[in-house]
Amino acid sequence: MKKLLITGASGFLGSRIVDFYTGSYEILAPSHHELDITDAQHVSCYFLHHRPDCVVHCAAVSDVSLCEKEPERSWKINVEGSFNLANAAKESGAVCLLCSSDQVYFGSRQKDAHREEEVLFPVNRYGQEKLTTEQECLKTNPHCIFLRLSWMYDVQTKRPDEHGDFFRTLLFSLKNGEPIRLPIYDRRGITDVTEVVQNLEKAFSLPGGVYNFGSPNETDTYTTLTKVFTTLKLNTERLQKNMEAFCTNPRNICMCQDKIQSYGITFTSTVDNLSQNMIHHL
Repeated sequence: MKKLLITGASGFLGSRIVDFYTGSYEILAPSHHELDITDAQHVSCYFLHHRPDCVVHCAAVSDVSLCEKEPERSWKINVEGSFNLANAAKESGAVCLLCSSDQVYFGSRQKDAHREEEVLFPVNRYGQEKLTTEQECLKTNPHCIFLRLSWMYDVQTKRPDEHGDFFRTLLFSLKNGEPIRLPIYDRRGITDVTEVVQNLEKAFSLPGGVYNFGSPNETDTYTTLTKVFTTLKLNTERLQKNMEAFCTNPRNICMCQDKIQSYGITFTSTVDNLSQNMIHHL
């Protein structure tokens, strides 16, 4: 049985990867103390001792505001930690799959869905760190596979202390008669995390490089939910336009899926996956 190393295994995505692939792989899910990714020598020794066949790197400081407040810490984890893993994977011959983000596109003035080959100038530190990570890791290990993930949600809470996400917050508001305010200046994909997890194994065989990896969607969040509500024959008057969010710097981080689809990996659209999941949970 092949060994699968998952960093950030207690987090939102990592914990779901552990659950899904347990039984198909021998899972290595070290804590921070067992594998300090910021220590290059520690990472190298871990790889030599455990010999993982595949690595899925989920560990990160992903809170955008925290990256701005603690830039040294976020750089050390997001950039240096990823580089250490990419280098160790190169030395050991392990497949190295690293999680990037649609935030690398925030700052682009392009109106269409973004493609992987664009020249980018991210406006926030998190996006800058993710882009730098991609560039530096691919220099040292051209076989690295970077997945630019979109906003993810799950239909159920995995742990009592797990933070809410878009879908569960939406359901709570619907069931409690609360107004639902949605931005009109923010365009992005919203992806069911289950699809991301299930598609990961196919991603192991991708050529090294960068891939948009999530549900396609090209409308703002308000319009997207209006389509979902219309599909489900729900009252669209419950939806309110948030005119303030991103009004001074409209955000388009929608991602084109052509590249990943050319390798046989597909995702349902944001409107379709939200509609399907809401049918079963309303």
